[in-house]
Amino acid sequence: MSWNPILDPSIPIGDAVDAIDTVIVARARDLGGFEVRRALPSARRQMVGPFIFFDQMGPAEFLTGQGIDVRPHPHIGLATVTYLVKGRMHHRDSLGTDRWIEPGAVNLMTAGIGITHSERTDGEMRAMPHALFGLQSWLALPKSHEDTPADFRHVPKDDLPELEGEGKQLRLILGKAWGAEAPVPLASEAFYADAVLAPGAALPLPDNHEDRGVYVLEGEVSQAGTSYEAGQMLIFRPGDSVSVKAGPAGARIMILGGATMDGPRFIWWNFVASSRERIEAAKEAWRAGDWAHGRFSLPPGDDKEFIPAPEK
Repeated sequence: MSWNPILDPSIPIGDAVDAIDTVIVARARDLGGFEVRRALPSARRQMVGPFIFFDQMGPAEFLTGQGIDVRPHPHIGLATVTYLVKGRMHHRDSLGTDRWIEPGAVNLMTAGIGITHSERTDGEMRAMPHALFGLQSWLALPKSHEDTPADFRHVPKDDLPELEGEGKQLRLILGKAWGAEAPVPLASEAFYADAVLAPGAALPLPDNHEDRGVYVLEGEVSQAGTSYEAGQMLIFRPGDSVSVKAGPAGARIMILGGATMDGPRFIWWNFVASSRERIEAAKEAWRAGDWAHGRFSLPPGDDKEFIPAPEK
């Protein structure tokens, strides 16, 4: 029996077979009127460089009195990167950080041995209609950084490198790429960028990183004659010189990657670790609820409630 792969646009054919390692279709989830699309981890790929979690938040429109309320919850063994395209979000953490996250800025929260944080649209933001559209990613920490103290870094949009030309506008969020470097400290080699492409504009991927992926946020792109639409992540084979080209309506893409991690990672709930034992220890610490003397504490100013650990 013959089978024609051209009938399935998610399967690369022709020259694309040589360049693309994996195509992931982000899984949509409705969180009570607020949709997220999750590309990583997937059954086909756990990580792209150190990126082990990749969620698209929205786009969502909230009426007056509505918003998101992610109650205080813990993390270990990872660094969260929150990047907004539209809207604002209130971040509080157990270090005492109290900051509104704005579009285009970088917010890197390194959990290390443990941190607790909340994410809300509250106060004046909730008193009016508002929109939210952005991404949250996790970078797995190398084994040498799993027991480091927690940390939070904010870098304003205006401090990030921006490259423009030939129908391309690109902001480098993390790492080194295209001859630029973002002023954000990282525990391992990684890069992350936001690119807006005019119709037909082509963007070469950086060649100084082993793992490279492209997530189509808006519009569509093509590679080797095959088109990919919003909500798809393309992961490319190492070493190849590769470009992606925007479709007839243009595109907005997120480019990500870095060096391969120093081994696989275990994921349970909000915990990432190089061993099951680390996960079990964090479970016990969170369930103990000793906020004054234990491993975890609650964010000042948002310590009246928290998300309990799942039973399984």
